[in-house]
Amino acid sequence: MPQPDFDPSPELVAEAAENPGGVVAEIDPEFEGDPDGYIPAEAILGTWKVDEEGRLTGEFETNPRAGTPADDFTRLVSPDSWLGWLGDDPAATVRFGLAGMLGDQVEGAEVEWMKVIDEPRHLTGGSRTGDGDQLTLTRAAIAVPFGLGVRSPDDSFHVLSGVFTIAMSGLDDAGGPRSQLWLDLEADADWAEEQLPQRIYEVDEQR
Repeated sequence: MPQPDFDPSPELVAEAAENPGGVVAEIDPEFEGDPDGYIPAEAILGTWKVDEEGRLTGEFETNPRAGTPADDFTRLVSPDSWLGWLGDDPAATVRFGLAGMLGDQVEGAEVEWMKVIDEPRHLTGGSRTGDGDQLTLTRAAIAVPFGLGVRSPDDSFHVLSGVFTIAMSGLDDAGGPRSQLWLDLEADADWAEEQLPQRIYEVDEQR
């Protein structure tokens, strides 16, 4: 990717003044709407060097990952977590469920990419069977911190972040489990983790 023209915005100059001796990032304009919002790594075009007095030097280092954002579920499918209760493809289950909830809120909205941006939070419960040596999983919940890009039917593009939660109960029921989904925009993983016991209880009460 070629170096952008050195025509720094007032915001970039101000950020440089606050980071003497460091660097400031050049962001793809499509992702600059919310200064506190989630920015995918691919949206960082590169970084401008800042001198010791907080002034931009004009030296630019390109981000080799810059480009179109892509799905990233690495944190979800880590080998330390058993997610068999989410089916054969947990990443697809999470993406489909979240995209479906957004589509219900804005008909025709399409998720272009989704990333798991922090370690998911888990809660499981079960009952012992037989002589007590085996534990049968009866309920489970997961809170997945995400960032995503969604395009509305009017072609407007938005970057959203928050936590998507799935809770299931009755995983050992012959008639199949009960489940419920939650979409908490701008929430963080620690808050969502605190909600998991109550949310599993709510699904339990659907009997």
